[in-house]
Amino acid sequence: MLKNARNRAQLVLALAAFVLSPMLAAKEAPILPEPEAVSDHAHAWIGPYGGPDTENQGFRMNLGYVVGEDAVAVIDSGHTPEMAQEMLEHIRATTDKPVRYVINTNSQPHRFMGNDVFREAGADILAAPEAVDRMQGNASMFAMQLENALDRPEGSTEHPEPPNVTVEDREELDLGGVTLTVRHVGSAHTHGSLIAVVEPDNVVFAGDVLYSGRLLAILPDGSMEGWLQAYELLRDEYADAKFIPGHGKPGALSTFDHATHDYLRALWDHMFEAADMGTDMQSAIRSFDASPWQDLADFDDLAPRNANMAYQEAESALF
Repeated sequence: MLKNARNRAQLVLALAAFVLSPMLAAKEAPILPEPEAVSDHAHAWIGPYGGPDTENQGFRMNLGYVVGEDAVAVIDSGHTPEMAQEMLEHIRATTDKPVRYVINTNSQPHRFMGNDVFREAGADILAAPEAVDRMQGNASMFAMQLENALDRPEGSTEHPEPPNVTVEDREELDLGGVTLTVRHVGSAHTHGSLIAVVEPDNVVFAGDVLYSGRLLAILPDGSMEGWLQAYELLRDEYADAKFIPGHGKPGALSTFDHATHDYLRALWDHMFEAADMGTDMQSAIRSFDASPWQDLADFDDLAPRNANMAYQEAESALF
């Protein structure tokens, strides 16, 4: 009798371990790879392409941090608090300097949903005022999108508190021997885009102003004209810098000409001319030759939508 009871108990424990082991393994699986050293003071997590899902746990963008003699600044806080916590753990494994700043380069959820982790660690959170407005105004939608993409329970996502420092032009952050200049570059991928310039390393965290390796996404909240102007600003003022894009590998500005500047320029010029001549949207979309960019990741998903958005923006600009 005792032996049978013991066997049953062991069977129950074995079954529980069998059921729970995949859940525990999934929970323990790291979200982020090891960060890469981009320069003496700048480090980055280089994300894969594609959208957020349960496999990548929301990591499909570039994130970074900059270390000075006195403090650390983080570039974007990730898609979830769990991701932000891993970022913080990586940083603490490499330096004992406090994290004093987080720069949200734009208002997309994967740039700011981890803010509260760093806020609780003592950091100020910086963003453009337009970005703050969108973060707060679309809070419910962003939470729902995250839950759907990552297969999380409805209502399980807490929206972070708004950034407490707004950048309307520029802010210079003294990290101790390293200055991080945060600049507002206008409306690009989204309204209120920021870049962060690491001096003296001559490294620029460009956020989603720059893409390489994958097709960029045109959003209703952004501006193609503004995006092209932001690109020209980078070309005029930081031509010899090393750039860390929002998506893709770091490199010289010329690395991003094809996937960012040339695509935006060709698509905008085509759609503006078509709208100006009264060409209907579908004809304008069909007549745009996107084949030079067809080898970029996510092309099939994004190219049709981009063409549609570009025509609407051109038509709005004209009328």
